[in-house]
Order: sequence, then C-alpha cells, then structure tokens
Amino acid sequence: MKVLITGHKGFVGRYFWEKLDTVENQLHGIDKSDGNDCRKYFETFEESYDLVIHLAAVVGGRETIEGRPLAVADNFAIDSAFFQWCIKTKPKKVVYFSSSACYPIEYQKEGQQRLLREDMIDLNSIRNPDLTYGWSKLVGEYLGSFLDNVFVFRPFSGYGTDQDLNYPFPMYIKRAMERSTPFEVWGPGTQTRDFIHIRDIVEAVLLSVELEVKGPVNLGWARATSFVDLAELVSKQNGYSPPIVTRPDKPIGCMHRVSDNSKLLEFYTPKISLEEGIFMAQKGIR
Repeated sequence: MKVLITGHKGFVGRYFWEKLDTVENQLHGIDKSDGNDCRKYFETFEESYDLVIHLAAVVGGRETIEGRPLAVADNFAIDSAFFQWCIKTKPKKVVYFSSSACYPIEYQKEGQQRLLREDMIDLNSIRNPDLTYGWSKLVGEYLGSFLDNVFVFRPFSGYGTDQDLNYPFPMYIKRAMERSTPFEVWGPGTQTRDFIHIRDIVEAVLLSVELEVKGPVNLGWARATSFVDLAELVSKQNGYSPPIVTRPDKPIGCMHRVSDNSKLLEFYTPKISLEEGIFMAQKGIR
C-alpha cells in the first residue's frame, strides 16, 4: 500500500510507522517536528494514497487541554484542511483518530458514571464534551461523516514505554523508577481511566480497517483504574510501597472515563494487560 501518516513522529504515529514499515508498503509522513505543517501539505500536494492515518493534532496532556484551550482549537483548522484535501485526492481508506474526550461529561461525573458506548454520541443532538479538545474531535467526526471511506476511532487512555511525560502513565513510571517518596498523584486520586497499550490500539485499528468495520469504535480495555491504583501498581512492580500524596489543586479532568468495549470485542480483544504494560515500560520494552 501507499500510506500517509500525519503526525508520524508522535507517540501513536511511531507505532503505526513501525507496524507498517514493510517491503510491501510505501510510507510517507508529515510531522511538525520536522518543521512541516500538515496544512501546508494539504494546500500544495494532491497525491493519492491507499491508506491515510490522520494523527496530527494539538493535545499536550491535561495541562494543555485545560490551560491552553485556544491552542487546542487549532485542531479545528487542521481537520478542516485534512478533510478538504481528502475530497480532492480521494484516498481509498482514511483513519481518523477521534477521542474518548468526545463523550458527554455528564456521563463521567462521580456517582453518575457509565461505561461509555459509541451510540451515546448523536451528531444530530450534541451534548457537552470535554473542553475544546472534545469539541474539536466531535467536529472532526462530523466532517468525516461526509466521506464514505472514513474509519473513526475513539481511543481511551493509550499508553506505552516511550510516551511523553506530559501524560500520567509515563510520569508514574518515572516516579516509580526514581522511587519517589512520597508518590504524587494529581487530583483526588479516585478519578478513573481506561488504560490500553499502544500496540493493542495499532493492531485493533489496522484489523478494523482490513475488515471494514464501520466506526466509531472505542479503543479501551473496559477496566476502570484509579490514579491511586496506578500509583500503587507501578510502585509495587518496582519493589517499594511509598505514601501517596494527592494534589487536588492540579488539573483533574472528568472523574470517570471507561469504555464499553462491546463493539471492539466483536473483532478484536486487547492482549497487553496494564500489569504487563507496566513491566514492559519499566524494562524499556517497546
């Protein structure tokens, strides 16, 4: 296949590139780390591809989402330019990475939490998602709905060995490896997330595209893990048991965000447990 990956040097993009980098495929990438703005590419080039995996976006972790909402709003322009380019160049298949941040925050509050199911979002009757990042991904899904060949995925808390320290998982691994005492946890620590290893994300996406499973599809493990639980898991695997100090003054996000995996399990079962993923990260195994 002739494949384009936008944001190919980011955390998710690197794993897709590694998986698709075979003699059978011709890979092309665009990444801001090379000084290449994908919007310029979309304005200038009209190459046709068999598969386009669109990952380019402003994220930056919880501090960016809450502290720089207008920076995150650049995603509106990025996705608009991308889908306009798709209309011109007509790629055979398009992967659009949305987000679990799309889900209405009313389903993620303490005492009202639910497993988040794909049909809880109705593009004809939008409820409030998670700040500008959630809004941008909802708009991206809506724009993609005007094309017939777009596969939409809503990843939950993807993680892996070489993830940026702006995200909880790698920062917790770092603290455990340094045997931090006390162990700092943002928020009350009772907020839960659904952690899924990046390799499971890549495998599920490519299988879904191959089988032509129409999205959106949640990418999660359907396992609720609190941040205190995560801190205890990573420290235990590193052979110590520190006191845990919570930081309610730090960004928290939604209190509970866990996937309903019913649709994913129709064609793919995640394989790397959180415990195994922690072991891999602490050993530097990608």
